[in-house]
Amino acid sequence: HHVSKTGGHLASNLGVVELTVALEYCFDLPKDKIVWDVSHQCYPHKLLTGRKEGFITDEGMKKISGYTNQDESEHDFFKVGHTSTAVSLASGLAKARDLKNEKHNVIAIIGDGSMTGGLAFEGLNNTAYYNNNLLIVLNDNHMAIDNPVGGLSEYLVKLTTSKTYNRWRYKISNWMRKMGWLNEKNKGNLIRKSNSLKAVLTNQHNIFEGLNIRYIGPVDGHDIASLVKIFREIKDYKGPKVLHLKTTKGKGFKPAEESAAEWHAPGKFDKETGKRYIPPITKDTPPLFQDVFGHTLLELARANDKIVGITPAMPSGCSMSFMMQEIPERVFDVGISEGHAVTFSAGLAKEGMMPFCNIYSSFMQRAYDNVIHDVALQNLDMVLCLDRAGLVGADGATHHGAFDLSAFRCVPNLTIASPMNVIELRNLMYTASLPGHGPFMIRYPRGKGVLLD
Repeated sequence: HHVSKTGGHLASNLGVVELTVALEYCFDLPKDKIVWDVSHQCYPHKLLTGRKEGFITDEGMKKISGYTNQDESEHDFFKVGHTSTAVSLASGLAKARDLKNEKHNVIAIIGDGSMTGGLAFEGLNNTAYYNNNLLIVLNDNHMAIDNPVGGLSEYLVKLTTSKTYNRWRYKISNWMRKMGWLNEKNKGNLIRKSNSLKAVLTNQHNIFEGLNIRYIGPVDGHDIASLVKIFREIKDYKGPKVLHLKTTKGKGFKPAEESAAEWHAPGKFDKETGKRYIPPITKDTPPLFQDVFGHTLLELARANDKIVGITPAMPSGCSMSFMMQEIPERVFDVGISEGHAVTFSAGLAKEGMMPFCNIYSSFMQRAYDNVIHDVALQNLDMVLCLDRAGLVGADGATHHGAFDLSAFRCVPNLTIASPMNVIELRNLMYTASLPGHGPFMIRYPRGKGVLLD
């Protein structure tokens, strides 16, 4: 009801209702600490941690943001709005807890495509190395890991989370230590052999067990009773562990279940019919900057077969979807990996292609080194398009594109342009597509352009 009136993230929040209820029920918050990756799925968490007024009254709404925010509540620990950060953040919280000889739980919730980001894997690798007592909940809404097959895998989920299994597992490991068969030197090798046997039995392999991170799942993420049981049984396991949940993005609202991408942040809509509110377009309505970018890119690509489009998981948001529909073989969605998007584009440019790499200004901060080292110092002909430059309104502080000019003005060989209207955007895109100019950055704001008389 709230999102239908105000806009905001819908499908991602509907997908974690049961997970949130189970978490809040089983853990002692805020002593136990939860870190939500991206945190665009934190509405249920806010409702259950004293902020329901923000979803009921206009005055209450002014006091809360759409993401976690430690200034709002002791139940939030970071202002989070970028992806793939939760494992690293939670790993630091867990290590600090150990250094202070404290005993509380730390939980990282990651999913919704965030596992495609390199920082997530850096966090996993480091967590495994330091053997942090950390629970990582993988909220898999069909964007990451394949579905399991066979009844044996379901049986092993129940077996490996049972108290009896883990009691015997603990006794056997202690006996092996006493016999001198298990020590820190060969522990990793034995775990790998155990994981290999499990992979054969279940016909599935996963990267977590390859990193010696204990893996539990997959589990139905919408079964509250099962989630409560599992959380109670695994919350005190030693060392890092991953609980893999299968969830449905948009759960409980049929339009969002059927088209989760469109209902990720749908704007205002009729909650009864599911009809989304689309402002009327007249001859006096300015087009959106991102739509002008998308249509112009397609127009240029039709005339120049060297033009390619690159986006880190935002084809609809930046309107590169127009080119993707007509010339899919020349558009590359590289997942949530901004640094890779830039460096991948550099490789394309080196071989004579003309990449248009579109990344939101706020997210381009994560590719700063890639722009300097892999693009600017190589003086490559390519175009970096910074959508959502400047202030972005309701998206909030983590999404403001307020730093790109200060950050990139000092970069050598880089031309920076900021069109004052959509006609200038079109002209600059044409100019940037010509050879011989080196790296060319075009920054433009979110929302409607400006109509000329």
